[in-house]
Amino acid sequence: MTDQPLTEDPRPDEMRVAPSLLLVNTGDGKGKSSAAFGVMLRALALDWPVAVVQFLKSGDWKVGEEKLGRQLGVEWHALGEGFTWDSDDIEHDKAVAAEAWTTARRIIIAGEHRLVILDEITYLMNWDWIDAAEVVATLRDRPPKVSIICTGRDAPAQLIDIADTVTEMRKTKHAYDRGIAAKKGIDF
Repeated sequence: MTDQPLTEDPRPDEMRVAPSLLLVNTGDGKGKSSAAFGVMLRALALDWPVAVVQFLKSGDWKVGEEKLGRQLGVEWHALGEGFTWDSDDIEHDKAVAAEAWTTARRIIIAGEHRLVILDEITYLMNWDWIDAAEVVATLRDRPPKVSIICTGRDAPAQLIDIADTVTEMRKTKHAYDRGIAAKKGIDF
């Protein structure tokens, strides 16, 4: 890090405009989904059609982003079954995950949304609940104007390889480690 302001333009030569981008928010730190929902607001301000598919959170979760997203016209799908440690039937959860991926894939291929957020998809890819190669192929071959944000810890290498931007959120300190429960309005 420098103590002085930059005096030369740090941008690469021959900048170009891409029709869409694939972003990945990963790492063990807080803020992966929150950052994606910040971009969702930016896209909505430009009147982009936006879709969100949540792979772990179910419709039982009452998150502020969903409430406002729906009010602003976001096509929102909370299709998960919740935390795996709370599951009574992991095989059922796997089937639900496969159905959620089918929904997400259909949305992407249709090309009607300028932004699609695939919240917590990395877990399903890593657990082999969905075919990671199919996910990568769908994201790589998406319609030209469809930007996608994938969130979740431990993004698989094949997802990182095709991404345009990968941000790793790194945990330095978290209230949860001190026994403080997730706070409504801050964490969800």
